[in-house]
Amino acid sequence: MSDTSKSATVASEPLLTLTPEAASKVKEFQSESDGYSVLRVSVIPGGCSGFEYGLDMDTERRDDDFVFDSEGVEVVIDPFSAQYLTGLSIGYHSSFQGTGFTFENPNATGSCGCGTSFAV
Repeated sequence: MSDTSKSATVASEPLLTLTPEAASKVKEFQSESDGYSVLRVSVIPGGCSGFEYGLDMDTERRDDDFVFDSEGVEVVIDPFSAQYLTGLSIGYHSSFQGTGFTFENPNATGSCGCGTSFAV
């Protein structure tokens, strides 16, 4: 397992927020995963609108990551992604029509129907 004590930039304010429901689901994934300790949120070029959101469980912080806590979950974001994710709210819903994470991004100028692709 990788060392999670690497030097990273501890953000004085959270760059994004998790709703209590999203944080609860992340904690559930953490408890079921062997060794994963942080939630990595990223932006990936692609998708129908230009960018997609990435959510991964990770074992380490990178030297240039921004690190902060949201609802008791340690979140890490790389510098490229941070510029597009500041102010993002990540929620979680479960319904007859589907289950999954939701994204409300004040930086997005458009998005597609899937809800995971956005433009800036």
